[in-house]
Amino acid sequence: MTYFNTIMLERIIVGELYVNCYIYFTGKKECFLIDPGADADTIIKTLMSLNMTPKAMVFTHGHLDHIAAAQEILSRFESPAAGISIAVHKADSQYFGKRAGEKHRTSFASMGPGGEAFFESLYRGIPAANVLLEEGDSVLNSDLRVIHTPGHTRGSISLYSENKKILFTGDTLFCEGIGRSDLPGGSAKMLSNSILKKLYTLPPETRIFPGHGPQSTLEREMNYNPYIRL
Repeated sequence: MTYFNTIMLERIIVGELYVNCYIYFTGKKECFLIDPGADADTIIKTLMSLNMTPKAMVFTHGHLDHIAAAQEILSRFESPAAGISIAVHKADSQYFGKRAGEKHRTSFASMGPGGEAFFESLYRGIPAANVLLEEGDSVLNSDLRVIHTPGHTRGSISLYSENKKILFTGDTLFCEGIGRSDLPGGSAKMLSNSILKKLYTLPPETRIFPGHGPQSTLEREMNYNPYIRL
């Protein structure tokens, strides 16, 4: 387990697109999994080595590279006595559940034969979301608050802890980068507004943990991000 001041947090880089999956400690040997996108066996082994049980899987958005390991992890840890919450913004709930496979397949098919093969390598079924998040929600009564940051997808969110001054940004904001807005449901204008009017209004010292790449701070991105800066 990695310590960032008083934060207990583990990052696992998963899948061919190098997604950051985060194990976020919530106490009593329980945790949230944020964006378990692939390599379920690696995530499960890490959880077991840390003696942690996932209380919830929380998704910053519904793209397959961020959610593909969910079903295998659910099958490993789910029990009648201890359900695991599947939490996502309501606008991205369409990427989950029994009908989600065809939506993901169609999205990848537009990329050509390589896209179809990539879909087949990732898809193992996706559980239905049972917690639909909205702006301002506390995630399962934790210190993480939902900030709706559409632009990469309609239901993209960032997860903010005011007490710990940390922010999980998914594919909205990266270290010196921003997420794509040219995929279905994306919008460059909405992405820009989400960053400028929501994320950049948070304290500059806030540490960000993005969906891909290294961590950063909001102050660094405000000053040096080549795509969107103040």
